Amino acid sequence: MLIPDFLHLTSGSFSAYRMRSILTALGIAVGIAAVVLLTSIGEGIHRFVLSEFTQFGTNLVAINPGRPTTHGGSVGILGTVRPLTIEDANALIRVPHAQTVVPFVWGNAEIEAGRKRRRSIVYGVGADFPQTFSMRISSGKFLPQDDPSAPRAFAVLGSKLRKELFSRENPLGQRIRVGGNRYRVIGTMEPKGQVLGFDLDDTVYIPAARALELFNRNSLMEIDLLYKEGTQVDEVVAGIRRVLTSRHGYEDYTITTQQQMLDVLGSVLDVLTFAVGALGGISLLVGGVGILTIMTIAVSERTSEIGLFRALGATRIQILSLFLGEATVLAAAGGMAGLVLGAGGAQLLHFMIPALPVHTPWSYVLLAEGLAIVIGLLAGVLPARRAAHLDPVEALRAE
Repeated sequence: MLIPDFLHLTSGSFSAYRMRSILTALGIAVGIAAVVLLTSIGEGIHRFVLSEFTQFGTNLVAINPGRPTTHGGSVGILGTVRPLTIEDANALIRVPHAQTVVPFVWGNAEIEAGRKRRRSIVYGVGADFPQTFSMRISSGKFLPQDDPSAPRAFAVLGSKLRKELFSRENPLGQRIRVGGNRYRVIGTMEPKGQVLGFDLDDTVYIPAARALELFNRNSLMEIDLLYKEGTQVDEVVAGIRRVLTSRHGYEDYTITTQQQMLDVLGSVLDVLTFAVGALGGISLLVGGVGILTIMTIAVSERTSEIGLFRALGATRIQILSLFLGEATVLAAAGGMAGLVLGAGGAQLLHFMIPALPVHTPWSYVLLAEGLAIVIGLLAGVLPARRAAHLDPVEALRAE
């Protein structure tokens, strides 16, 4: 059978059974559209969360008080956890390749400016906070390099808090109260937006030592260390362990690298993307069953046609190829329609809900179309084999 004849016979069955072919292709189209749409949402969320998480850089190490795991029974004095102190943070600057070290305390307190009051997040940090977390100062300056144990009562406002408290008035030099204590505003930050649900603009930054007093804490909640680009993180972690273990006597702290956070977060988001894609795959399975059903019916309806082909000399391989070709073309056409529906639906959804991130990677598009063709092939195998093994005489007698 010549290729033009093969293509003519394949396309001829579609025009002869137009409505049935459209409905069958629609089943695959819905399945592909569901896969593309759901994976676009999953991938969009994946990229959004990772971009939010990495906007502060990837060469950060976080140190928290306490061990992440416990062992056996009581170990006496070694079972206690020493607090992370500002002195610990100062000592960590000696770690090889360390650029900046920032002590961290946070909480919620009432902020007063004149007659205006507002509850906001209070961050107790060190002077190197902007450099460590890639944040910029809009006006004034950030907290100075004061005596870490007795810093001056200075405060820096987030952009949203500055607008709420002072409107268009210049806040620099103004007095505010943070949790009842007086501070002088020396700077404001540029807008940063929300990161994983935390509004970094509705905040006030004060020295870490004063935040410990404000929240009545004896331990820092975290110490963040920024190390030089291109440095082996294992070397930095080893240096942190040496310094803190020599100060505490044993390892009663937890070190978490930015890469570890990204690996865990990435694995969770990969599972999410796979799960939503699998949900769409159920629709594809239904579409495959539809092709199997339609092709089985087609073989029954075209028995005499198959017998005529065999009587004219068509081989079993040619009959098998003809029906497999019809199933494949049907699935491929449905797949293309599904890709348009899925990608278009994802963009429409993003247009209607701008806060919902979507992203349709080409790898998913090609995989979805390939999957549609494979499903068409698999669904057409049994009907095609049945057609190819029909006896020519019995097939002609069916007329």
